[in-house]
Amino acid sequence: MSPIFLIQAINVLYGVTTLAVLVLGLAVIFGLLGVLNIAHGEFVMVGAYCAWAVTADGLPFLLAVPLALVVCGLLGLVVERVLIRPLYHRPFDTLVATWGLSLLLRKTAEAIFGLGFRSVRLPLAGTWHFLGVDYPSYRLVLIAVSILVLAALFLWYGSSRTGMRIRAMVGNADLAQAQGIAVKRLAAGTFIAGTILAGLGGVMVAPLVPVQPFMGLDYVLRAFFVLVVGGLGSVLGVLAGAGAIGGLDSVVSALIDGTYGYFTVLVVAILFLWLRPRGIFAHN
Repeated sequence: MSPIFLIQAINVLYGVTTLAVLVLGLAVIFGLLGVLNIAHGEFVMVGAYCAWAVTADGLPFLLAVPLALVVCGLLGLVVERVLIRPLYHRPFDTLVATWGLSLLLRKTAEAIFGLGFRSVRLPLAGTWHFLGVDYPSYRLVLIAVSILVLAALFLWYGSSRTGMRIRAMVGNADLAQAQGIAVKRLAAGTFIAGTILAGLGGVMVAPLVPVQPFMGLDYVLRAFFVLVVGGLGSVLGVLAGAGAIGGLDSVVSALIDGTYGYFTVLVVAILFLWLRPRGIFAHN
């Protein structure tokens, strides 16, 4: 196999798996609760700033993971209790409310950190000799971690008691509550889990991208593209959408240019909205 082809194949795998993790938080909140969290990208940004804060103080990069989980979890708790809970089953209102939240979080980050770019040093520098080619070590670790996160979520949602209760809540919230399921608490936990996943994604990509207050805009758009193509309410939908969008973006960007890659995925998302609005794997 040609080394160039193999490197490009690994690049596609990297793009697909990391994009799937970045989208998971929005997929959980939108697909299961019907809340289009426009501030999803800002939670990714918060996770990235947690990574920068930890490494800027000379602490180990891995400490950014619990820090981001705690910070994004607390933010998610407050946002769900104060902003989202009164607006369940009102999709347009939650869209407007989370859009305002995204502005607030961006301006808060701008006030604290300024508009300049911050960089996070790579926790794992150098390359590994992998399948006959040299590839950046940190990207290979990200691929492995992303696959583990996706597999763990898939198994947990499909086989755990809590996953069964979430499926019951999504299917019929009133009936689930009549059966003794604490629907409000479960919905809050689901929302918080979505924000935590966004923060985790931010930590993962922080060493590879410029960290700045507006970085979340690109991620929320790509996440929306993935959900449009893959469909809502299923892990398979996230994987299918991430495979289509992430793979297409990586291939077109490598062959032509990054701008053409972004334009291509935009066209594909528009076509899906027009021809198959429920996506590849839609939740019934």
